[in-house]
Amino acid sequence: MHVLDLLQSDNLGLTLLWGEEALLGQEVSGVTATDLEDPRRFLGPGELVLSGLVWWGDGDLAKVDRFVSALAEAGATALLAGEETHGRVPDELVAACRAYRVPLVAVPARTSFRAVTEAVYLRQWGDLSRRPTRLFALPENVRSELSGLLEGGAGPAELLDRACAHLGKVACYLLTASGRTVARTPSAPAIPAQRAGAPRAGLSLRIESESSPYDAWQLHVPDADAAPPRVLHEIAEVFAQYRDGRRRHGDAARAAGRELAALLEAEGPAADPVALEEALAGAGLPAGGPYRVLAATDGDALAEALAHLEDVPYAVGRSVAVLYEDQDAALDVPGRLRSVWPLLKACGGPDADLRLGAGARAPGAEGLRASMHQARFALTATDESAPVRAVEQLDTLAALLAGVPEEVRSVYAVRTLGALGDGMLRETLEVFLANNCSWTRTAEALHLHVNTVHYRIERVESLTGRDLSRLEHKLDLYAALRCG
Repeated sequence: MHVLDLLQSDNLGLTLLWGEEALLGQEVSGVTATDLEDPRRFLGPGELVLSGLVWWGDGDLAKVDRFVSALAEAGATALLAGEETHGRVPDELVAACRAYRVPLVAVPARTSFRAVTEAVYLRQWGDLSRRPTRLFALPENVRSELSGLLEGGAGPAELLDRACAHLGKVACYLLTASGRTVARTPSAPAIPAQRAGAPRAGLSLRIESESSPYDAWQLHVPDADAAPPRVLHEIAEVFAQYRDGRRRHGDAARAAGRELAALLEAEGPAADPVALEEALAGAGLPAGGPYRVLAATDGDALAEALAHLEDVPYAVGRSVAVLYEDQDAALDVPGRLRSVWPLLKACGGPDADLRLGAGARAPGAEGLRASMHQARFALTATDESAPVRAVEQLDTLAALLAGVPEEVRSVYAVRTLGALGDGMLRETLEVFLANNCSWTRTAEALHLHVNTVHYRIERVESLTGRDLSRLEHKLDLYAALRCG
């Protein structure tokens, strides 16, 4: 299999940006996807390297040189660069690949990396399948057994165990996009979750999802020589079928979660207690509480995050989840989700708006609506520095104001401070409040005479209608400064 074989495939739509004919005729040994700035220790000779160019920064020639030189030193056959992240392959990358003599191919946004990987391995497996012994095919009896298990509703652990049993004591994992272990063979030790895209030693086959990046899976074998790639491919296809059936079951569960969320979000009086209890039971949550409501910017990411908390029953709607928190257990759900959130963020990519707000614990069903409103308010107070925020964290005026919609904050700031403008009066007010209304310290900080500070503050009071000797008026102006 050569790079030229891929370029001749009409289905992939690849474009050669640079590459001499002799280089394009090199044998391809495998495929590695990476977005590390320096992936050399994870690459092998003859590999095609797929990269979404997430590492690239406009004008950063050092990063380009480091990345391409790593490919050249590792003996990579070619770089296949995705156009989806930046809209095109940067000219700096083309120049570096020419300098280091690494063929460069553009992968259009419509073509998934999975399609490229499959094209490589299917071509290689096709060559292998013509061998008389067919050593690399999943045995027919195993295929039949797996089909029967699928029809019988077997779980992922049983499917993986039976699929790999004929390979001996091989360690094999079924992982989610966020690194959560769905199943592992009996001989495989437990492994911690890690960020999406972070390299794992061995061989991985990605099982893409059309619905959401958070629903993708991967079949991973730490020892790349423990199983033929074609066998793993066929096992991956089994799990693609399993996930389709699981998704149908999941859709029913999400429907129950949406019904529960709709009762909480309905305008007007609170939901009938009986109807709410029935909705909780229908969503699979224990009766009686306590409960907690979460709100997120992405419901699929929220569902995957909660799946990491194996001991917490929950129901997810579109972007709201209700959790049952065992009152005898010392659970810190927001804290645990905070540790999981970077894994989810890596799945969604650098441009994903991924935030979560948590309401307070509600002792019973009657407190769920209040917890939902708290969760939504906490969600509006989140930012890049604190993407997961619980309502209990809103313990400062600044944190509280962060949850007020920007449109409301800006109106309040203009209405309260607009007459001051953006010049010396506003600056003097800021320094005056920051120094606890001390005339002397304010004068020292601004290098002014104390009488000048007195004059300016009098002007502030006159223009704003506030008396800075009164606490509530100080708070009015301080809040307006924080909102501006």
